[in-house]
Amino acid sequence: MNRAALPLVCLLLALPLSARAEGASEERTWHRLIGILQYLEADYPLAIESQSEFELAEQKSFAAEAVDAASGLGPSAAAFLPRVKAIQARVDQAQDAPGVSRDCGTLVEDLVVAGGLARSPRRPPDLKLGEALFRTNCAACHGADGRADVPIAANMEPAPANFQDAELMGGLTPYKAFNTTSFGVPGTAMPAYPTLSEEERWSLAFFVFTMRLPPCEGTPPSASLERLANTTDDALVKEYGQEHLACLRRKLPDADEERSLLVAREGIEDAMRKGAAGDIAGAKAAVLDAYLNGLEPVEPKLSSRDPALVRKLEEGFLRARLAAESGSPHLRDEGRELVTLLDQARRSTGSAADLVSTMWLTLLIMLREGFEATIIVAALLAALKKMKATEHVRVVHAGWISALVVGAIAYVLGRHLLAGAQREWMEAVAALLAVGMLLYAALWLNARSNMSQFMGELRQKMQGALGRGSLAGLFFISFTAVLRESFETAIFLQGLALDSPAGVAWGALLGVVAILVLVLFINRVGYRLPMKTLFNASTVILVVTAVMLLGKGLHSLQEVGALPLMPLRFITVDLLGIYPDVVSLAPQVLLAVAPLALLLLRRRGRAQRVSEVSAG
Repeated sequence: MNRAALPLVCLLLALPLSARAEGASEERTWHRLIGILQYLEADYPLAIESQSEFELAEQKSFAAEAVDAASGLGPSAAAFLPRVKAIQARVDQAQDAPGVSRDCGTLVEDLVVAGGLARSPRRPPDLKLGEALFRTNCAACHGADGRADVPIAANMEPAPANFQDAELMGGLTPYKAFNTTSFGVPGTAMPAYPTLSEEERWSLAFFVFTMRLPPCEGTPPSASLERLANTTDDALVKEYGQEHLACLRRKLPDADEERSLLVAREGIEDAMRKGAAGDIAGAKAAVLDAYLNGLEPVEPKLSSRDPALVRKLEEGFLRARLAAESGSPHLRDEGRELVTLLDQARRSTGSAADLVSTMWLTLLIMLREGFEATIIVAALLAALKKMKATEHVRVVHAGWISALVVGAIAYVLGRHLLAGAQREWMEAVAALLAVGMLLYAALWLNARSNMSQFMGELRQKMQGALGRGSLAGLFFISFTAVLRESFETAIFLQGLALDSPAGVAWGALLGVVAILVLVLFINRVGYRLPMKTLFNASTVILVVTAVMLLGKGLHSLQEVGALPLMPLRFITVDLLGIYPDVVSLAPQVLLAVAPLALLLLRRRGRAQRVSEVSAG
């Protein structure tokens, strides 16, 4: 890289000011440190290649400033200081250009996580505002068209950047341009613009990337703001094609999913501020609102795309909430990590799934959510057939069909009426109601099994067992067993339908067919099983399902803040409703143990009666 070209790059790169500058916030210092590391990553290898004494001396001064900036951050960056000094040592010796570049890039990513930094705008930049700001603040030196072809530029050393230069602009990002407007460039005529708001600086940064591009014709490919802010033009061309670059830069996305994640991000930042101010109640409320109003509405879609990331986000929100409730200073660290995870989720937004992948995800979701409900309904139907009470089969069918209707309504209205806390409350109430009805069904089936030992005629037994009250019970057992799964499936499929409605339709059709086959199979097998075996197996299924739904229902109440958090070291199995928390796990253990205890007491009582009869 020659000396004449150096100023052109510097004008858009975030160079550090002294970490000792008065009034500089910690966040600004983090950004400055990142800016110089990004500069070293890109230009140190070029300086080594040129062997220019001027450029090598400049790289050394930048490395020294990086050490000063890291030192100025104090304990929060102490772990990174040795790595920055190791980079400085190699730069001072003009050695290991590839290693320095690689280590700078890695360190930047680690610093972003540690600092909880935002490298993208909070809302879509206003390009018209950016254009107006450019005319007012930048055109005098860079020219109205951005070519820097104005008389004053000829007298400036170094010369202002030419925003029409494809080679220069192709390797830069809006984030680097944002840093330049924030901090300026020391040693040049490029000043900082502290009077501009963050939104104005982002608008200006994004606008300069449009100056060399033609008008947009058509619709741009899906890409998030987070991605556009941190991706060079060259990288966008490589991924999407030159024909889409203008639209990617000129038609900025405003997707609901990314906007919701930004709500979560701002909520966590608010919680960190309140926690630092000692407002424990406010910090806890802010974390809860960030989850319910930010993450929860888009969680189904995120789960279908990256379930591992969603698990990390949920764990991060749990840790942040615990830190907020206890007034722990660790809320700051947990919040920063959570902000980074939210930005990682934002980078994946806008990437729509194709029809085939959406179809298979839909099928898997339907099988996963519908399996327990299918088993319960099929067990009830098989039991009724075995007891020759087929006239009551329609009651069971009416129950699960009604639950599907409720699920369909949730699918249509879910995004508007059943988001955030409302969804969690609905899931919790449906789960706990189902627990009660399933336990009723288990006791009912168990009673039928015991009665068969004392009554010879099945029809005589059924006359007492299936009265009007039992019919209502059968309906609600079937209804509640399917309701929660139907509701949850509707929410998940709604998220997937945003990517591919046709894929959801085909996947749902395959899922319905697969579930019907399962019901018919279990129904036929159950009809052939001995009654005692059938009733015992059905009882176990109902109790196990009740234990699972109890965990899910209590967990949902914890997520809306209705129940406290009491975490413990244990595994998480979301599919089975097992969560590492005393509030949900202890009741599950009690519910699981209760039938065994009752069985043991019953056997002991029976053995005692037999012994008394023998003794008599």
